[in-house]
Amino acid sequence: MSAFYKIPIETVGSAAGIVLPPDLLEALHVYQGDVLLLSETPDGFKLSRYQPEVAAQLDIAADIMAEDKAVLRELAK
Repeated sequence: MSAFYKIPIETVGSAAGIVLPPDLLEALHVYQGDVLLLSETPDGFKLSRYQPEVAAQLDIAADIMAEDKAVLRELAK
């Protein structure tokens, strides 16, 4: 598997889409019909296999961070 992929954005009807090469799908452990999760990170974006239990945990963490911004800022000092 290559460490970097150049993936063009293609027109799909009135939307846009990307086509992932087979070796990348295999590395992500995903297949046609699966769902991917695109996460923003400090370094850019991360593409991974969608896991409902992980997504639920991320939603809870986002709620906590939104509710307790001041507390988290103090803890970060």
